[in-house]
Amino acid sequence: MHIPDGFIAPQMYLPLYAAATAAWAYGAKRVGQELDESSLPWLAALTAASFALSFVALPLPGGTSAHVTGVGLLAVVFGFWQAFVAASLVFAIQALLFGDGGITTLPLNALAMGFAGALAARGLFLALRHFHIGLALFLAGWIGLTLPALLIALALGAQPLIAANATGEPQYFPFGWGVTLPALLIPHALLGLGEGALTLLGWRLVERLRGRYQHG
Repeated sequence: MHIPDGFIAPQMYLPLYAAATAAWAYGAKRVGQELDESSLPWLAALTAASFALSFVALPLPGGTSAHVTGVGLLAVVFGFWQAFVAASLVFAIQALLFGDGGITTLPLNALAMGFAGALAARGLFLALRHFHIGLALFLAGWIGLTLPALLIALALGAQPLIAANATGEPQYFPFGWGVTLPALLIPHALLGLGEGALTLLGWRLVERLRGRYQHG
């Protein structure tokens, strides 16, 4: 889902930068207030895992890719704001140092995957955990990947409408929603099954290791 530069018009990415900057500032403040020393090594470890996982990408038609993110796991283990800040850091490093995702598209990547994905994953987990913890974890991982795919598909498909020249030709991404929605949603809905399983297994592993560390 990492979108490269040149696909999103300034009419979209400039407002998104303003929104993302405000979210990053507030998120950093919340993380600083809420994160304790005992949780910091676990957050660092899962952030590094998210960094590695999102590098394993399946190229898709239209200039984007499908990959797991680990955002759902971050959200259920640490909370929404911690997951958003950690994911945003991952996307920024990948864009700046490795060219995986663009600088102009960084706010869309961060807000779609880090903000919306983490918020949906955390909310669904909290809503369902008392009903069935395993199902709550699995669906948190699935929605944490599938919702961002929907948002990015909508953003890409809107480009021909918001940025066209005098003759009506798109200046940036040329395909509409008829292409972007199935191209992104279908593979990510399927890949979300793997993300759901990863979230479930990852949560169980973290809880087990935490228990050993606390009693060791």
